[in-house]
Amino acid sequence: MEEVLASEPGPHIAALFDFDGTIISGYSATAMLREKFQRREMSVEEIAETAQVVAQHSLGQIGFSGLMTAAAKFMKGVDEESFVEFGEQLYKKHIARKIYPETRAIIEAHQAKGHRVAIISSATIYQIEPTARDLGISDIKCSSYEIEDGVFTGEIIRPLCFGEGKVLAAEELAAEYGLDLDQSFFYSDSDDDIELLERVGKPRPLNPNMKLKGIADERNWPVQRFASRGTPSWIDYTRTIYATGSLVGAFAAGLPIWALTRSQREAVNFSMGLFGDFATAITGVELEVEDERHLWSSRPCVFIFNHQSKADVMILAKLIRRDMGGVGKKEIKDIPILGKLMEWGGTVFVDRADGKSAIKAMEPLVDAIQKEGKSICIAPEGTRSLTPKLEPFKKGAFHLAMQAGVPIVPIVIHNATDVAPKNEFVMRPATVRVTVLPPVDTSKWNVRTLNTHVRDVRNMFLRTLGQTEESAAESVATDAPPARAEKAKPKKAAEKKAAPKKKAAAKKPAPRKGKTG
Repeated sequence: MEEVLASEPGPHIAALFDFDGTIISGYSATAMLREKFQRREMSVEEIAETAQVVAQHSLGQIGFSGLMTAAAKFMKGVDEESFVEFGEQLYKKHIARKIYPETRAIIEAHQAKGHRVAIISSATIYQIEPTARDLGISDIKCSSYEIEDGVFTGEIIRPLCFGEGKVLAAEELAAEYGLDLDQSFFYSDSDDDIELLERVGKPRPLNPNMKLKGIADERNWPVQRFASRGTPSWIDYTRTIYATGSLVGAFAAGLPIWALTRSQREAVNFSMGLFGDFATAITGVELEVEDERHLWSSRPCVFIFNHQSKADVMILAKLIRRDMGGVGKKEIKDIPILGKLMEWGGTVFVDRADGKSAIKAMEPLVDAIQKEGKSICIAPEGTRSLTPKLEPFKKGAFHLAMQAGVPIVPIVIHNATDVAPKNEFVMRPATVRVTVLPPVDTSKWNVRTLNTHVRDVRNMFLRTLGQTEESAAESVATDAPPARAEKAKPKKAAEKKAAPKKKAAAKKPAPRKGKTG
Protein backbone atom coordinates (compact mmCIF):
# COMPACT_ATOMS: atom_id res chain seq x y z
CA MET A 1 0.00 0.00 0.00
CA GLU A 2 2.82 2.41 0.88
CA GLU A 3 4.50 1.69 -2.45
CA VAL A 4 1.29 2.30 -4.41
CA LEU A 5 0.47 5.51 -2.55
CA ALA A 6 4.01 6.79 -3.12
CA SER A 7 4.07 5.83 -6.82
CA GLU A 8 3.74 8.20 -9.75
CA PRO A 9 0.11 9.08 -10.48
CA GLY A 10 -1.51 9.01 -13.90
CA PRO A 11 -3.41 6.81 -16.38
CA HIS A 12 -0.22 5.87 -18.24
CA ILE A 13 0.58 3.43 -15.43
CA ALA A 14 -1.30 0.12 -15.35
CA ALA A 15 -2.17 -2.02 -12.36
CA LEU A 16 -2.86 -5.47 -13.80
CA PHE A 17 -4.34 -8.24 -11.68
CA ASP A 18 -4.68 -11.97 -12.12
CA PHE A 19 -8.05 -13.20 -10.81
CA ASP A 20 -7.96 -16.65 -9.18
CA GLY A 21 -5.74 -16.72 -6.10
CA THR A 22 -4.96 -13.02 -6.42
CA ILE A 23 -8.22 -11.08 -6.25
CA ILE A 24 -10.14 -14.01 -4.79
CA SER A 25 -9.09 -16.89 -2.61
CA GLY A 26 -9.03 -20.20 -4.45
CA TYR A 27 -10.36 -20.91 -7.92
CA SER A 28 -13.61 -19.69 -9.41
CA ALA A 29 -13.72 -22.77 -11.66
CA THR A 30 -13.86 -24.97 -8.57
CA ALA A 31 -16.77 -22.93 -7.22
CA MET A 32 -18.46 -23.22 -10.60
CA LEU A 33 -18.15 -27.00 -10.68
CA ARG A 34 -19.37 -27.26 -7.08
CA GLU A 35 -22.41 -25.13 -7.85
CA LYS A 36 -23.28 -27.14 -10.96
CA PHE A 37 -22.89 -30.36 -9.00
CA GLN A 38 -25.15 -29.07 -6.20
CA ARG A 39 -27.75 -28.08 -8.78
CA ARG A 40 -27.48 -31.56 -10.28
CA GLU A 41 -26.70 -30.07 -13.66
CA MET A 42 -23.88 -32.53 -14.35
CA SER A 43 -24.45 -36.08 -15.49
CA VAL A 44 -22.44 -38.98 -14.10
CA GLU A 45 -20.50 -39.11 -17.37
CA GLU A 46 -19.67 -35.40 -17.21
CA ILE A 47 -18.51 -35.69 -13.61
CA ALA A 48 -16.25 -38.64 -14.49
CA GLU A 49 -14.83 -36.94 -17.57
CA THR A 50 -14.24 -33.69 -15.69
CA ALA A 51 -12.39 -35.52 -12.93
CA GLN A 52 -10.24 -37.29 -15.52
CA VAL A 53 -9.35 -34.07 -17.36
CA VAL A 54 -8.51 -32.24 -14.13
CA ALA A 55 -6.30 -35.15 -13.03
CA GLN A 56 -4.49 -35.15 -16.39
CA HIS A 57 -3.89 -31.42 -16.10
CA SER A 58 -2.61 -31.78 -12.53
CA LEU A 59 -0.18 -34.48 -13.66
CA GLY A 60 1.05 -32.37 -16.56
CA GLN A 61 -0.34 -34.72 -19.19
CA ILE A 62 -2.38 -31.95 -20.82
CA GLY A 63 -1.83 -28.20 -20.76
CA PHE A 64 -4.22 -25.35 -20.05
CA SER A 65 -5.37 -25.33 -23.67
CA GLY A 66 -6.43 -28.97 -23.36
CA LEU A 67 -8.25 -28.23 -20.12
CA MET A 68 -10.19 -25.36 -21.69
CA THR A 69 -10.94 -27.41 -24.79
CA ALA A 70 -12.47 -30.14 -22.65
CA ALA A 71 -14.47 -27.58 -20.67
CA ALA A 72 -15.78 -25.98 -23.85
CA LYS A 73 -17.21 -29.30 -25.03
CA PHE A 74 -19.50 -29.39 -21.99
CA MET A 75 -20.78 -25.95 -22.99
CA LYS A 76 -21.88 -26.96 -26.49
CA GLY A 77 -25.49 -26.00 -27.16
CA VAL A 78 -25.86 -23.95 -23.96
CA ASP A 79 -27.42 -20.52 -24.33
CA GLU A 80 -24.93 -17.83 -23.33
CA GLU A 81 -27.59 -15.73 -21.63
CA SER A 82 -28.32 -18.51 -19.16
CA PHE A 83 -24.62 -18.79 -18.38
CA VAL A 84 -24.35 -15.06 -17.74
CA GLU A 85 -27.09 -15.44 -15.14
CA PHE A 86 -25.30 -18.48 -13.73
CA GLY A 87 -22.20 -16.33 -13.31
CA GLU A 88 -24.21 -13.75 -11.38
CA GLN A 89 -25.59 -16.41 -9.05
CA LEU A 90 -22.11 -17.89 -8.63
CA TYR A 91 -20.82 -14.49 -7.57
CA LYS A 92 -23.57 -13.99 -4.99
CA LYS A 93 -23.31 -17.46 -3.47
CA HIS A 94 -19.59 -18.15 -3.62
CA ILE A 95 -17.28 -15.58 -5.19
CA ALA A 96 -18.15 -12.33 -3.37
CA ARG A 97 -17.09 -13.66 0.01
CA LYS A 98 -13.77 -14.89 -1.43
CA ILE A 99 -12.50 -11.43 -2.42
CA TYR A 100 -9.40 -10.58 -0.42
CA PRO A 101 -10.03 -7.31 1.46
CA GLU A 102 -6.31 -6.58 1.15
CA THR A 103 -6.46 -6.87 -2.64
CA ARG A 104 -9.55 -4.69 -2.67
CA ALA A 105 -7.57 -2.06 -0.74
CA ILE A 106 -4.67 -2.28 -3.20
CA ILE A 107 -7.05 -1.86 -6.15
CA GLU A 108 -8.69 1.16 -4.52
CA ALA A 109 -5.24 2.67 -3.88
CA HIS A 110 -4.31 2.30 -7.56
CA GLN A 111 -7.62 3.82 -8.60
CA ALA A 112 -7.01 6.74 -6.25
CA LYS A 113 -3.67 7.34 -8.01
CA GLY A 114 -5.43 7.43 -11.38
CA HIS A 115 -3.80 4.22 -12.61
CA ARG A 116 -5.46 2.06 -15.27
CA VAL A 117 -6.67 -1.01 -13.36
CA ALA A 118 -7.41 -4.15 -15.36
CA ILE A 119 -7.90 -7.87 -14.84
CA ILE A 120 -5.92 -10.25 -17.06
CA SER A 121 -6.98 -13.82 -16.35
CA SER A 122 -7.20 -17.25 -17.91
CA ALA A 123 -10.71 -17.57 -16.43
CA THR A 124 -13.79 -16.61 -18.47
CA ILE A 125 -15.82 -13.41 -18.44
CA TYR A 126 -18.68 -15.20 -16.65
CA GLN A 127 -16.46 -15.96 -13.66
CA ILE A 128 -14.85 -12.51 -13.55
CA GLU A 129 -17.30 -9.80 -14.60
CA PRO A 130 -19.53 -9.57 -11.48
CA THR A 131 -16.45 -9.20 -9.27
CA ALA A 132 -14.90 -6.66 -11.65
CA ARG A 133 -18.10 -4.62 -11.53
CA ASP A 134 -18.04 -4.66 -7.74
CA LEU A 135 -14.41 -3.48 -7.73
CA GLY A 136 -15.04 -0.75 -10.31
CA ILE A 137 -12.84 -2.40 -12.96
CA SER A 138 -14.04 -2.00 -16.53
CA ASP A 139 -11.09 -3.52 -18.43
CA ILE A 140 -11.00 -7.32 -18.55
CA LYS A 141 -8.86 -9.56 -20.72
CA CYS A 142 -9.71 -13.24 -20.38
CA SER A 143 -10.14 -16.61 -22.09
CA SER A 144 -13.22 -17.08 -24.24
CA TYR A 145 -15.57 -19.72 -25.59
CA GLU A 146 -16.77 -19.49 -29.18
CA ILE A 147 -20.39 -18.37 -29.60
CA GLU A 148 -22.70 -18.45 -32.62
CA ASP A 149 -26.18 -16.93 -32.49
CA GLY A 150 -26.00 -16.63 -28.71
CA VAL A 151 -25.14 -20.33 -28.21
CA PHE A 152 -21.81 -21.92 -27.26
CA THR A 153 -20.37 -23.99 -30.10
CA GLY A 154 -18.16 -26.20 -27.93
CA GLU A 155 -14.95 -24.57 -29.19
CA ILE A 156 -12.53 -22.08 -27.64
CA ILE A 157 -11.20 -18.80 -29.06
CA ARG A 158 -7.44 -18.79 -29.57
CA PRO A 159 -5.03 -17.59 -28.38
CA LEU A 160 -6.14 -18.20 -24.81
CA CYS A 161 -5.33 -15.63 -22.16
CA PHE A 162 -2.65 -17.81 -20.59
CA GLY A 163 1.12 -17.60 -20.48
CA GLU A 164 2.29 -15.58 -23.47
CA GLY A 165 -1.38 -14.84 -24.20
CA LYS A 166 -1.46 -12.63 -21.11
CA VAL A 167 1.47 -10.64 -22.44
CA LEU A 168 -0.40 -10.11 -25.72
CA ALA A 169 -3.45 -8.99 -23.74
CA ALA A 170 -1.37 -6.51 -21.71
CA GLU A 171 0.23 -5.12 -24.87
CA GLU A 172 -3.21 -4.65 -26.43
CA LEU A 173 -4.24 -2.64 -23.38
CA ALA A 174 -1.02 -0.65 -23.59
CA ALA A 175 -1.64 0.17 -27.26
CA GLU A 176 -5.27 1.11 -26.61
CA TYR A 177 -4.64 3.39 -23.61
CA GLY A 178 -1.05 4.50 -24.08
CA LEU A 179 0.23 2.56 -21.08
CA ASP A 180 3.88 2.31 -20.08
CA LEU A 181 4.28 -1.34 -19.09
CA ASP A 182 7.83 -0.68 -17.90
CA GLN A 183 6.35 1.44 -15.09
CA SER A 184 3.33 -0.78 -14.52
CA PHE A 185 2.36 -3.36 -11.89
CA PHE A 186 1.22 -6.95 -12.30
CA TYR A 187 -0.13 -8.94 -9.35
CA SER A 188 -0.31 -12.73 -9.59
CA ASP A 189 -0.15 -15.87 -7.45
CA SER A 190 1.22 -18.32 -10.03
CA ASP A 191 4.43 -19.08 -11.92
CA ASP A 192 2.15 -19.71 -14.93
CA ASP A 193 2.19 -15.91 -15.27
CA ILE A 194 5.97 -15.58 -15.34
CA GLU A 195 5.98 -14.10 -18.87
CA LEU A 196 3.83 -11.12 -17.87
CA LEU A 197 5.58 -10.76 -14.51
CA GLU A 198 8.84 -10.40 -16.43
CA ARG A 199 7.30 -8.01 -18.97
CA VAL A 200 6.13 -5.33 -16.52
CA GLY A 201 8.41 -3.06 -14.55
CA LYS A 202 6.88 -3.91 -11.17
CA PRO A 203 6.05 -7.62 -10.76
CA ARG A 204 4.21 -8.18 -7.49
CA PRO A 205 3.54 -11.78 -6.38
CA LEU A 206 0.48 -12.07 -4.13
CA ASN A 207 -0.15 -15.35 -2.29
CA PRO A 208 2.46 -17.01 -4.55
CA ASN A 209 2.68 -20.76 -5.08
CA MET A 210 5.95 -22.45 -4.13
CA LYS A 211 7.57 -22.10 -7.54
CA LEU A 212 6.73 -18.40 -7.87
CA LYS A 213 7.88 -17.80 -4.29
CA GLY A 214 11.27 -19.29 -5.22
CA ILE A 215 11.53 -17.12 -8.34
CA ALA A 216 10.54 -14.03 -6.35
CA ASP A 217 13.21 -14.74 -3.74
CA GLU A 218 15.87 -15.11 -6.43
CA ARG A 219 14.90 -11.86 -8.13
CA ASN A 220 14.11 -9.85 -4.99
CA TRP A 221 10.49 -9.29 -5.99
CA PRO A 222 8.40 -8.16 -2.99
CA VAL A 223 5.95 -10.85 -1.84
CA GLN A 224 2.69 -10.50 0.09
CA ARG A 225 0.62 -13.35 1.50
CA PHE A 226 -2.93 -12.87 2.84
CA ALA A 227 -4.73 -15.09 5.36
CA SER A 228 -8.01 -13.19 5.55
CA ARG A 229 -9.74 -15.63 3.18
CA GLY A 230 -9.28 -19.26 2.24
CA THR A 231 -9.42 -22.34 4.43
CA PRO A 232 -10.02 -21.34 8.07
CA SER A 233 -7.92 -22.82 10.85
CA TRP A 234 -9.38 -24.73 13.79
CA ILE A 235 -8.70 -21.63 15.87
CA ASP A 236 -10.96 -19.59 13.57
CA TYR A 237 -13.75 -22.14 13.97
CA THR A 238 -13.27 -22.21 17.75
CA ARG A 239 -13.38 -18.41 17.99
CA THR A 240 -16.56 -18.28 15.92
CA ILE A 241 -18.38 -21.00 17.87
CA TYR A 242 -17.48 -19.42 21.21
CA ALA A 243 -18.48 -15.95 20.02
CA THR A 244 -21.84 -17.17 18.71
CA GLY A 245 -22.55 -19.22 21.82
CA SER A 246 -21.56 -16.36 24.09
CA LEU A 247 -24.92 -14.69 23.43
CA VAL A 248 -26.59 -17.49 25.37
CA GLY A 249 -23.96 -17.33 28.11
CA ALA A 250 -24.22 -13.55 28.42
CA PHE A 251 -27.98 -13.63 28.86
CA ALA A 252 -27.68 -16.51 31.32
CA ALA A 253 -25.24 -14.37 33.31
CA GLY A 254 -27.89 -11.65 33.50
CA LEU A 255 -30.59 -13.91 34.92
CA PRO A 256 -29.48 -13.50 38.56
CA ILE A 257 -29.79 -9.73 38.18
CA TRP A 258 -33.32 -10.15 36.88
CA ALA A 259 -34.20 -12.64 39.61
CA LEU A 260 -32.85 -10.54 42.49
CA THR A 261 -33.74 -7.03 41.33
CA ARG A 262 -36.80 -7.83 39.20
CA SER A 263 -35.35 -5.41 36.62
CA GLN A 264 -35.36 -6.98 33.20
CA ARG A 265 -33.88 -3.79 31.79
CA GLU A 266 -30.77 -3.91 33.99
CA ALA A 267 -30.35 -7.62 33.29
CA VAL A 268 -30.53 -7.05 29.54
CA ASN A 269 -28.13 -4.10 29.74
CA PHE A 270 -25.60 -6.20 31.64
CA SER A 271 -25.95 -9.10 29.21
CA MET A 272 -25.69 -6.87 26.13
CA GLY A 273 -22.46 -5.23 27.25
CA LEU A 274 -21.01 -8.56 28.34
CA PHE A 275 -21.83 -10.16 24.98
CA GLY A 276 -20.24 -7.30 23.02
CA ASP A 277 -17.06 -7.36 25.09
CA PHE A 278 -16.65 -11.14 25.11
CA ALA A 279 -17.55 -11.80 21.46
CA THR A 280 -15.23 -9.13 20.06
CA ALA A 281 -12.40 -10.22 22.36
CA ILE A 282 -12.69 -13.94 21.56
CA THR A 283 -12.80 -13.33 17.79
CA GLY A 284 -9.87 -10.91 17.90
CA VAL A 285 -11.93 -7.99 16.63
CA GLU A 286 -10.62 -4.58 17.64
CA LEU A 287 -12.59 -1.38 17.10
CA GLU A 288 -11.22 1.98 16.04
CA VAL A 289 -14.08 4.35 16.82
CA GLU A 290 -14.16 7.94 15.60
CA ASP A 291 -16.41 10.44 17.42
CA GLU A 292 -17.65 7.91 19.97
CA ARG A 293 -19.22 10.76 21.96
CA HIS A 294 -22.13 10.86 19.49
CA LEU A 295 -23.22 7.43 20.78
CA TRP A 296 -24.29 9.04 24.05
CA SER A 297 -25.12 12.67 23.30
CA SER A 298 -28.74 12.33 22.09
CA ARG A 299 -30.33 9.29 23.64
CA PRO A 300 -32.97 8.06 23.19
CA CYS A 301 -32.55 7.98 19.43
CA VAL A 302 -32.72 5.71 16.40
CA PHE A 303 -29.29 4.30 15.58
CA ILE A 304 -28.90 3.33 11.94
CA PHE A 305 -25.94 1.36 10.60
CA ASN A 306 -24.75 -0.11 7.31
CA HIS A 307 -25.08 -3.88 7.55
CA GLN A 308 -22.04 -5.71 6.18
CA SER A 309 -21.51 -8.75 8.36
CA LYS A 310 -22.93 -10.98 11.07
CA ALA A 311 -20.15 -9.45 13.18
CA ASP A 312 -22.19 -6.21 13.20
CA VAL A 313 -24.33 -7.58 16.04
CA MET A 314 -21.42 -7.91 18.45
CA ILE A 315 -19.89 -4.64 17.25
CA LEU A 316 -23.11 -2.75 17.97
CA ALA A 317 -23.53 -4.48 21.34
CA LYS A 318 -20.05 -3.31 22.33
CA LEU A 319 -20.70 0.23 21.11
CA ILE A 320 -24.26 0.91 22.32
CA ARG A 321 -24.16 -1.35 25.41
CA ARG A 322 -27.40 -0.40 27.18
CA ASP A 323 -31.03 0.65 26.76
CA MET A 324 -31.11 -0.77 23.27
CA GLY A 325 -33.81 -2.38 21.15
CA GLY A 326 -33.66 -3.62 17.60
CA VAL A 327 -35.48 -4.93 14.56
CA GLY A 328 -34.86 -8.33 12.97
CA LYS A 329 -36.34 -10.44 10.21
CA LYS A 330 -39.14 -12.71 11.37
CA GLU A 331 -37.22 -15.89 10.41
CA ILE A 332 -34.83 -15.30 13.34
CA LYS A 333 -37.72 -15.58 15.79
CA ASP A 334 -38.16 -19.25 14.86
CA ILE A 335 -34.53 -20.13 15.65
CA PRO A 336 -34.49 -22.13 18.91
CA ILE A 337 -33.04 -20.25 21.90
CA LEU A 338 -31.62 -17.40 19.79
CA GLY A 339 -35.05 -16.13 18.77
CA LYS A 340 -36.31 -16.14 22.36
CA LEU A 341 -33.19 -14.45 23.68
CA MET A 342 -33.39 -11.67 21.09
CA GLU A 343 -37.08 -11.18 21.79
CA TRP A 344 -36.37 -10.99 25.52
CA GLY A 345 -33.63 -8.48 24.78
CA GLY A 346 -36.05 -6.13 23.04
CA THR A 347 -35.87 -7.14 19.37
CA VAL A 348 -39.03 -6.74 17.29
CA PHE A 349 -39.35 -9.20 14.40
CA VAL A 350 -40.91 -8.02 11.14
CA ASP A 351 -41.92 -9.53 7.81
CA ARG A 352 -39.85 -7.72 5.18
CA ALA A 353 -42.19 -8.82 2.42
CA ASP A 354 -45.21 -7.18 4.08
CA GLY A 355 -44.64 -3.45 4.44
CA LYS A 356 -47.91 -2.71 6.26
CA SER A 357 -47.38 -5.57 8.69
CA ALA A 358 -43.83 -4.39 9.36
CA ILE A 359 -45.01 -0.86 10.17
CA LYS A 360 -47.66 -2.20 12.56
CA ALA A 361 -45.15 -4.53 14.23
CA MET A 362 -42.84 -1.60 14.89
CA GLU A 363 -45.48 0.39 16.81
CA PRO A 364 -44.26 -0.97 20.18
CA LEU A 365 -40.85 0.53 19.36
CA VAL A 366 -42.34 4.03 19.49
CA ASP A 367 -43.55 3.27 23.02
CA ALA A 368 -40.14 1.82 23.92
CA ILE A 369 -38.51 5.07 22.84
CA GLN A 370 -41.00 7.51 24.33
CA LYS A 371 -41.98 5.72 27.54
CA GLU A 372 -38.95 3.58 28.36
CA GLY A 373 -36.21 5.82 27.00
CA LYS A 374 -34.75 3.05 24.84
CA SER A 375 -32.78 3.64 21.66
CA ILE A 376 -33.58 1.47 18.65
CA CYS A 377 -30.95 0.09 16.31
CA ILE A 378 -31.93 -0.56 12.65
CA ALA A 379 -30.11 -1.40 9.41
CA PRO A 380 -31.92 0.64 6.74
CA GLU A 381 -30.47 -1.53 3.97
CA GLY A 382 -32.68 -4.30 5.32
CA THR A 383 -30.12 -7.06 5.03
CA ARG A 384 -26.38 -7.63 4.82
CA SER A 385 -24.71 -6.36 1.66
CA LEU A 386 -22.50 -8.67 -0.38
CA THR A 387 -19.68 -6.13 -0.45
CA PRO A 388 -18.71 -2.96 1.45
CA LYS A 389 -20.71 -0.94 -1.09
CA LEU A 390 -23.79 0.69 0.42
CA GLU A 391 -27.17 -0.62 -0.75
CA PRO A 392 -30.39 1.47 -1.10
CA PHE A 393 -32.12 2.47 2.14
CA LYS A 394 -35.60 1.49 3.20
CA LYS A 395 -37.59 4.12 5.08
CA GLY A 396 -38.77 2.27 8.19
CA ALA A 397 -36.08 3.67 10.50
CA PHE A 398 -36.81 7.20 9.31
CA HIS A 399 -40.57 6.83 9.87
CA LEU A 400 -39.84 5.50 13.35
CA ALA A 401 -37.63 8.46 14.26
CA MET A 402 -40.27 10.90 13.01
CA GLN A 403 -43.10 9.21 14.92
CA ALA A 404 -41.08 8.99 18.12
CA GLY A 405 -39.76 12.53 17.78
CA VAL A 406 -36.12 11.54 18.28
CA PRO A 407 -32.93 12.12 16.26
CA ILE A 408 -31.19 9.63 14.04
CA VAL A 409 -27.58 8.75 14.88
CA PRO A 410 -25.71 7.18 11.91
CA ILE A 411 -23.10 4.52 12.73
CA VAL A 412 -20.82 3.94 9.73
CA ILE A 413 -19.05 0.58 9.78
CA HIS A 414 -16.17 0.69 7.29
CA ASN A 415 -14.90 -2.88 7.01
CA ALA A 416 -16.82 -5.50 9.00
CA THR A 417 -16.59 -7.72 5.91
CA ASP A 418 -12.96 -8.26 6.90
CA VAL A 419 -14.29 -10.23 9.89
CA ALA A 420 -16.97 -12.22 8.06
CA PRO A 421 -18.50 -11.36 4.67
CA LYS A 422 -22.03 -12.40 3.84
CA ASN A 423 -22.53 -16.19 3.52
CA GLU A 424 -19.33 -16.86 5.51
CA PHE A 425 -19.66 -18.78 8.78
CA VAL A 426 -16.19 -18.21 10.18
CA MET A 427 -15.21 -14.91 11.79
CA ARG A 428 -11.56 -13.85 11.61
CA PRO A 429 -9.52 -11.33 13.59
CA ALA A 430 -9.55 -7.81 12.17
CA THR A 431 -9.42 -4.14 13.14
CA VAL A 432 -12.77 -2.61 12.24
CA ARG A 433 -13.09 1.13 11.73
CA VAL A 434 -16.31 2.76 12.90
CA THR A 435 -17.35 6.39 12.48
CA VAL A 436 -20.25 7.74 14.53
CA LEU A 437 -21.76 10.75 12.78
CA PRO A 438 -23.45 13.65 14.59
CA PRO A 439 -27.15 13.21 15.48
CA VAL A 440 -29.58 14.19 12.72
CA ASP A 441 -32.53 16.28 13.89
CA THR A 442 -35.85 14.90 12.59
CA SER A 443 -38.19 17.36 14.33
CA LYS A 444 -38.95 19.30 11.14
CA TRP A 445 -39.26 16.29 8.85
CA ASN A 446 -42.52 15.34 7.17
CA VAL A 447 -43.70 12.55 4.90
CA ARG A 448 -43.64 14.75 1.77
CA THR A 449 -39.94 15.49 2.13
CA LEU A 450 -38.91 12.12 3.53
CA ASN A 451 -37.19 10.89 0.36
CA THR A 452 -34.93 13.94 0.42
CA HIS A 453 -34.02 13.32 4.07
CA VAL A 454 -33.29 9.66 3.40
CA ARG A 455 -31.04 10.60 0.49
CA ASP A 456 -29.22 13.19 2.57
CA VAL A 457 -28.56 10.73 5.41
CA ARG A 458 -27.48 8.01 2.99
CA ASN A 459 -25.08 10.46 1.36
CA MET A 460 -23.52 10.99 4.79
CA PHE A 461 -22.72 7.26 4.83
CA LEU A 462 -21.43 7.35 1.25
CA ARG A 463 -19.17 10.32 1.96
CA THR A 464 -17.76 8.69 5.06
CA LEU A 465 -17.16 5.41 3.21
CA GLY A 466 -15.50 7.22 0.30
CA GLN A 467 -18.19 6.08 -2.14
CA THR A 468 -19.98 8.10 -4.82
CA GLU A 469 -22.87 10.15 -3.48
CA GLU A 470 -26.37 10.00 -4.98
CA SER A 471 -27.70 13.03 -6.81
CA ALA A 472 -31.08 14.58 -6.11
CA ALA A 473 -32.39 13.09 -9.37
CA GLU A 474 -31.72 9.54 -8.21
CA SER A 475 -34.08 7.66 -5.95
CA VAL A 476 -32.23 6.05 -3.08
CA ALA A 477 -35.05 5.03 -0.78
CA THR A 478 -37.44 2.20 -1.42
CA ASP A 479 -39.89 0.11 0.52
CA ALA A 480 -39.25 -2.81 -1.83
CA PRO A 481 -36.16 -5.05 -1.90
CA PRO A 482 -33.18 -3.47 -3.73
CA ALA A 483 -33.21 -3.83 -7.50
CA ARG A 484 -29.48 -4.62 -7.58
CA ALA A 485 -30.16 -8.19 -8.66
CA GLU A 486 -31.67 -6.90 -11.91
CA LYS A 487 -28.77 -4.58 -12.64
CA ALA A 488 -26.49 -7.03 -14.41
CA LYS A 489 -28.94 -8.61 -16.83
CA PRO A 490 -27.34 -9.73 -20.08
CA LYS A 491 -28.12 -8.20 -23.42
CA LYS A 492 -31.33 -9.26 -25.06
CA ALA A 493 -31.26 -12.26 -27.31
CA ALA A 494 -32.20 -10.08 -30.28
CA GLU A 495 -29.12 -7.98 -29.72
CA LYS A 496 -26.96 -11.07 -29.60
CA LYS A 497 -28.35 -12.43 -32.84
CA ALA A 498 -27.53 -9.17 -34.55
CA ALA A 499 -23.91 -9.43 -33.40
CA PRO A 500 -21.11 -11.12 -35.37
CA LYS A 501 -21.36 -14.86 -35.30
CA LYS A 502 -18.06 -15.52 -33.57
CA LYS A 503 -17.46 -13.62 -30.37
CA ALA A 504 -16.44 -14.43 -26.85
CA ALA A 505 -19.12 -12.66 -24.87
CA ALA A 506 -21.99 -10.29 -25.52
CA LYS A 507 -21.56 -8.57 -22.17
CA LYS A 508 -19.38 -5.60 -21.42
CA PRO A 509 -16.58 -5.30 -20.56
CA ALA A 510 -16.07 -7.15 -23.81
CA PRO A 511 -13.52 -9.91 -24.29
CA ARG A 512 -10.46 -9.22 -26.40
CA LYS A 513 -12.18 -8.72 -29.75
CA GLY A 514 -12.89 -12.37 -30.33
CA LYS A 515 -9.41 -13.47 -29.29
CA THR A 516 -8.33 -13.70 -25.70
CA GLY A 517 -10.98 -11.53 -24.08
